[in-house]
Amino acid sequence: MVDIARLVEVIEPEVKALGFDLVRVKLFGRSEVGDDEHALQIMAENPKSGQLVLDDCVKLSHRISDRMDALEEAGEVLIDEAYRLEVSSPGIDRPLTRPKDYVNWAGHEARINLTAPIEGNRKTLNGELVGLDGETVEFEDRKSGRVTFPLSDVHSARLVLTDKLIAATRPLDTSGADEILEEQED
Repeated sequence: MVDIARLVEVIEPEVKALGFDLVRVKLFGRSEVGDDEHALQIMAENPKSGQLVLDDCVKLSHRISDRMDALEEAGEVLIDEAYRLEVSSPGIDRPLTRPKDYVNWAGHEARINLTAPIEGNRKTLNGELVGLDGETVEFEDRKSGRVTFPLSDVHSARLVLTDKLIAATRPLDTSGADEILEEQED
């Protein structure tokens, strides 16, 4: 069993050292990725832009890999089996993983899966994120209306891609977009 909390302890300082915020650390198993190895997914963002560009992902990947290799050489096994390291930006329809996500993205559509049912037997909610009051999520569900539940009951949550969300997100870094690479045909 992999200790995700320990992985976060190892990874988060490396993310912060480059000026980024850690969004999520998740280990996907074989059945989830459809191949013979695990995938260690690290999502991070630049707090100024809410994204990571490719160069940021490369720098962060090397830094995390070097740190994990050093710990393994010192005798600490973080992941028992072979794995692939994946570093990415959370994207526009990002997962909601931190309390501040529920505050920052209030007013946007989300899909939330709960660990415990509410409103009868419902564990999946679709609607508008109202916000966070302490440790209680406030949500305007399309079927049940206004509901509240503990943040600790959230199994997974992510924003839904809408025109409103697109308008609210900062523009992606377009540096280098004006450089066109042309290939010569033989």
